[in-house]
Amino acid sequence: MSFRLLSGDPPRSALLAVMLVAIVIALAAAPFLFPGPKSLAVAAKILVFVILVASYDLLLGYTGIVSFAHTMFFGIGAYGVAIASLRLDANWLSVLAGTAAGLAVSLVFALVIGLASLRVRAIFYAMITLAVAAAFQTLVSQLSDLTGGEDGLNFKVPQMLRPAYRPFAEPLFGVTIDGRIITYYLIAAVCVALFLMLLRIVNSPFGRVLQAIRENPFRAEAIGYRTVLYRSLSNLLAAAFATLAGALYALWLRYNGPDTSLSFEIMLNILLMVVIGGMGTMYGAVIGASLFVFAQSYLQDGLHVIHDAVAGVAPLALLFEPDRWLLWLGILFVLSVYYFPTGIAGRLRELARRR
Repeated sequence: MSFRLLSGDPPRSALLAVMLVAIVIALAAAPFLFPGPKSLAVAAKILVFVILVASYDLLLGYTGIVSFAHTMFFGIGAYGVAIASLRLDANWLSVLAGTAAGLAVSLVFALVIGLASLRVRAIFYAMITLAVAAAFQTLVSQLSDLTGGEDGLNFKVPQMLRPAYRPFAEPLFGVTIDGRIITYYLIAAVCVALFLMLLRIVNSPFGRVLQAIRENPFRAEAIGYRTVLYRSLSNLLAAAFATLAGALYALWLRYNGPDTSLSFEIMLNILLMVVIGGMGTMYGAVIGASLFVFAQSYLQDGLHVIHDAVAGVAPLALLFEPDRWLLWLGILFVLSVYYFPTGIAGRLRELARRR
């Protein structure tokens, strides 16, 4: 019922609903269920990338726009917070000012790119966005006085979010509550709000028009919808949400650099998460981001365990060498695409509909 009230779009699959609930519970209780800096960092990264992937799915899955500039907006949000926190006092005002400045810059870039390029064919638009993203990354690397260049920027966060901050004298459920855990729950709360907003957008009349444009832009134009306007608005919304995700990521890391938020590898990872989770379904962003970030973070550790177990069998030991974790990640991706061509969320919904 709550899903219907919030978006009119429930999971429509019992197994998908169970998976979503399990992920939400695991992320909500991560500081207590999985204590340790690495597990908390993985959980925070999942939260941020859920929003980043969902915002890209608004473009690709719901509007049919292929863009390679999405990490540019992600990086702008991160740099906005980093630069403002470094140049101003490390307080909430600087965080808000940096986020607002990042949003303004991202919206200007998104508007210019959208109006200049959305009239061209999809492949040409994709190439234009790729060129713009590459040029922006080069520019950021060269503006070392402002952005720190290749070294990036280390900055301080508000006092409440620092590791040394202790609001309670005694541990809570065996865990010492500090600024890092407060930062984690702040990011979690904002990410939940942003995800619900995205869910509401794609299930609104505006979202239905975007899906109509994705299916047949000529028919949508013929019945009176200005497709360039709707595509431009979709581009602006996706850029805004990606910028906010970047701001949250910088707040968590207390650092930002070109490789952290602007690299093309992140763009490829976003595409993989969208495909694994399922295009055209916001729930797919939750599944795809959770599975991919978890595999990316722990697959090598898992291979270590398997490698030690089969150390006596030379061929198997060679196959499960921990340094080959990228190979296994690629195999898992190929298998997921083969058995879930419409993504995990899409496939589970299809199976539920057939039943």
